Amino acid sequence: MLTGSAQRILENLATAVLTFDADLRLTSINPAGEMLFEVSAKKIVGRKLTELLPESRRIATTLHHILESRHPFTARGVALKLPGARTITVDCTVSPLIDDNPETALLLELTQVDRLLRLARDESMLDRQAANRAVMRGLAHEIKNPLGGLRGAAQLLERELPDKSLREYTGIIIHEADRLRNLVDRMMGPHQPLKKQPVNIHEILEHVRRLILVEVPVGLTIEREYDPSLPEFAGEPEQLIQAVLNIVRNAVEVLEQKGRIYLRTGIERSFTVGHKRHRLVLRADIEDNGPGVPEEIQEHIFYPMVTAKAGGTGLGLSIAQDIIAKHGGLIECRSRPGQTVFSIYLPLENGHG
Repeated sequence: MLTGSAQRILENLATAVLTFDADLRLTSINPAGEMLFEVSAKKIVGRKLTELLPESRRIATTLHHILESRHPFTARGVALKLPGARTITVDCTVSPLIDDNPETALLLELTQVDRLLRLARDESMLDRQAANRAVMRGLAHEIKNPLGGLRGAAQLLERELPDKSLREYTGIIIHEADRLRNLVDRMMGPHQPLKKQPVNIHEILEHVRRLILVEVPVGLTIEREYDPSLPEFAGEPEQLIQAVLNIVRNAVEVLEQKGRIYLRTGIERSFTVGHKRHRLVLRADIEDNGPGVPEEIQEHIFYPMVTAKAGGTGLGLSIAQDIIAKHGGLIECRSRPGQTVFSIYLPLENGHG
């Protein structure tokens, strides 16, 4: 039996701690373990490992081996499949217990590292995108200057040409120079400063929903699940509409205008965006039931010119990410065949967590 102080320490650990008997029946689980597995101790204590982890054949084999060898075991980055099709990544330590208590034979410690992996990935992504934007700004300057000179020269030449039929060629030069300039501007995204005002995220989502249903009146279903308790936040409505519209239009194109899109909102507490920890963060999910984002481009999907669509420019998601970043937030993507979710995170306290 644990002493009172040892029990309090166990109950306050952030690490999930579970104990099993020799038949791999759960004998105890601390509160962190209950939170990790989303189950109460009363419900699960006394049950076999297979009831806690349905796909646990390999884990059971490892635990039986540890019982026989009496040697501890540690593994990092283990993917655990939990009930309800939920998968988490954990660091795992298993220790055989040698004492006079026959009810407890193994101690299992699990530390969930999904959040740490996400933070490292987000920080890396934001740093790379900041570097990418700096390069793009320099490149835009180098491209737009000669384009301006090219366009001006074509206009002067057009005035001097004696044969009007030749003006068709100068018109092409001017048109293509304008097209390239517009493309560079789109790659850079909105460059005007934000004109912030109180914004309701549901008004943004509803505005986009109405626009899309006008564009695609038949074959597409858009479902909503909004958290009515979400407060307003400081932002620019027009740019936020553009960001959400870019994501939803992407989904519509992938679905080929027939399928289902889900719009959801909620709140995250003590959430880190990039390098900053925020007390409250708004989350808006845009989910579709399309074929999913190809695995080979998932890590780079928010970069300009990265797209799986034939003839696509790959600018929509890059611009959306840039807009949300200017609001202090971040967009994440999770995708598999049949389910793609873009999650927009926006701090509710202007970066002061």
